[in-house]
Amino acid sequence: MPTIISVAEAIPPFEMNQDQASEFARELFTDSFKDIERLLRAFENGQIVKRHFVKNIDWFKEERSFEEKNNAYIESAVTLGKEAIEKCLNNTVFLKKNIPYQEIDAIFFISTTGIATPSIEARIMNYLPFHKHTKRVPIWGLGCAGGAVGISRAREYCLAFPNAKVLVLSVELCSLTFQRNDLSKSNLIGTSLFADGIACVLVCGDEANISDFRKMKTSPAIVDSQSTLMPDSLELMGWDIKSTGLFVVFSRDIPKIIEDWLKPNVSEFLAKNLLDIGQIAYFIAHPGGKKVIDAYVLSLELPPSMTDISLDVLKQFGNMSSATIFYVLKRYMEQEIPQGAIGLGTALGPGFSSELLLLRWV
Repeated sequence: MPTIISVAEAIPPFEMNQDQASEFARELFTDSFKDIERLLRAFENGQIVKRHFVKNIDWFKEERSFEEKNNAYIESAVTLGKEAIEKCLNNTVFLKKNIPYQEIDAIFFISTTGIATPSIEARIMNYLPFHKHTKRVPIWGLGCAGGAVGISRAREYCLAFPNAKVLVLSVELCSLTFQRNDLSKSNLIGTSLFADGIACVLVCGDEANISDFRKMKTSPAIVDSQSTLMPDSLELMGWDIKSTGLFVVFSRDIPKIIEDWLKPNVSEFLAKNLLDIGQIAYFIAHPGGKKVIDAYVLSLELPPSMTDISLDVLKQFGNMSSATIFYVLKRYMEQEIPQGAIGLGTALGPGFSSELLLLRWV
């Protein structure tokens, strides 16, 4: 089975605590909402403590064109994406020795928060000595589900090419999509929740001789994956693309939909693999928000403690779209998890869609 061997983060340079973010939103939205103080409770109720951004708070106080924001996206995505790759392939926690860039067979690049052609991984390859025949697979538009999708596609690549070493790089600079003139509640909630995050994962095939470079006693093998699209749900999550950029679409009904829809989806996936939810020891969940985490617990009837790591990532980093599940995964991979233990990875995204990963530590 293809196996996840290393994961690393690149933390953006500017840290903002939730009090600062709440005050920023109060200044911006006070004239738009009579009940602004009630709405600002979302900043506290979401339990986020701090987030990280590629620009400081003063940058967002000025009007920015789509071109200016997208140029900032490209610049930061290349810089921080390069850093995440370097850390992933030279990670002394997970690796006994560094992995040469020339040994990487493919790069899957995941993002939904900016546009670049040539794509970001191509630009990074001009700075790092990858082989000129490295395959590039940029994937755009999957939102919060993108990280899990990237791992699924890397698994399939490694099944087809068992000798392969594959990178999945996620760069999400959600802050650069911020719209000062969008005075909707969706934008207010987005301001309370979303952040910038960058992370990279190394996935290796069965014949990649991982014992030569793996340091940890066990690592999560990707047993199976499942993608599910909910019909007629396009309006729940995504972007409205307008002349000034990307405007967030974020339905308040998402937690309730998760409660009703997720368990049958998960049960079908596990049954296909002759398992049930009671056999899942580790829950690697994308923390879309505190209400989303609560909906996971309610829907799947999980002990709340199984979401502790996801909640801690949310508190310390916010919702970084597709990159967030990699931050959660990293914290599980740093533990000494026994051989044979089973994990379930899950993320939800635009479409409305669900991505599931079945992991077994080997």
